[in-house]
Amino acid sequence: MQERPNQEISVKEGEERMFRLLGTHKIMALASSVQDYVMVRNVSCLFYDGKIYFKTDKNFRKTQQLFQNPNVALCWNGVQVEGTAENKGLVIDEPGRKFEKLYEKYLKNSYNKYSHEDTEILIEVTPGFAELWDTDENGDAYQVFVDFRKGSAEVVSYD
Repeated sequence: MQERPNQEISVKEGEERMFRLLGTHKIMALASSVQDYVMVRNVSCLFYDGKIYFKTDKNFRKTQQLFQNPNVALCWNGVQVEGTAENKGLVIDEPGRKFEKLYEKYLKNSYNKYSHEDTEILIEVTPGFAELWDTDENGDAYQVFVDFRKGSAEVVSYD
């Protein structure tokens, strides 16, 4: 797609761009905060149905932090997403077990190593705002801002 500076695009186009850059799965940095105590750690994420998913043990410190404050940020290689995390229950209880199947397919080593069915919960992150960094065919940098909450998106040149 030919980018033009300060071009408005649809939220759908911005969302498609975000998930195209992310692909099927990535190890992303997850930031969360409770009472001004900020933590960041890597999580193995899958992307489907317009959401970001990862699993975690319900007893982990990060999980307890998400229960107290569901506002999170995720980052990978120029893709920054702010959103809201929601506990969807045990991974094995997801209807159709889509996450489990995709996790085994794309993250097999992690799947085998960290498969604790009785404590692993599925976290679904609904994107609220995304900032994407990219370059055009001439190597010129630009950003794509997608505000899912306000329903707006734009491409902005970076100089």
